[in-house]
Amino acid sequence: MESKQSIYDAADLINHIDLDQPAIQIAVKNILTAVGEDPEREGLLRTPERVARMYEELLAGYRTDPLAMVNDALFEVEYDEMVIVRDIEFYSLCEHHMLPFIGRAHVAYIPRGRVIGLSKIPRIVDMFARRLQVQERMTRQIADFLCELLNPQGVGVVVEALHLCSMIRGVKKHDSRMTTSTMLGVFRTDLALRMEFLDNISRSAEPLHF
Repeated sequence: MESKQSIYDAADLINHIDLDQPAIQIAVKNILTAVGEDPEREGLLRTPERVARMYEELLAGYRTDPLAMVNDALFEVEYDEMVIVRDIEFYSLCEHHMLPFIGRAHVAYIPRGRVIGLSKIPRIVDMFARRLQVQERMTRQIADFLCELLNPQGVGVVVEALHLCSMIRGVKKHDSRMTTSTMLGVFRTDLALRMEFLDNISRSAEPLHF
């Protein structure tokens, strides 16, 4: 396993920072007043508290310790064929408007003597998704982190998502989706491998929807 410092650097993490729930509650109350609502009316009395708790969950990725998450789920295995985990559902918050985007991530890697436990790849996706994000950066962070962790022959990550900020405001295009990809190592240099990965994840894909 790589050194603790290098894994933290690759993840670009902000760890051990407690979410300031009282500050969020004050901010939400101010927003309610600013839009012309009465934060003291019955239906809104606990809204600031609920919003603060919601952000603690939606932004939990800032406080995820990658070493504790991976734990000891790295295994030395003589296997050098493609490993694919597809259709990993995620939700995130767009950093431009703080509106949700949701979708699926597809992750593949070619081991170089080391594999990771199956359940850890969705957890890695969640670690980066549960932050204020842009999809392009999130895609790259997942790939870079796996490269740092496994030193594989290559990593491929494809993310497809629906963005609420383009569905309910601005261009208001309900069915538009965004697809991003990062190909590292042999997935960048070997066209046949890249196409094998893309063919695998394109089979029987269900439509995305909110």
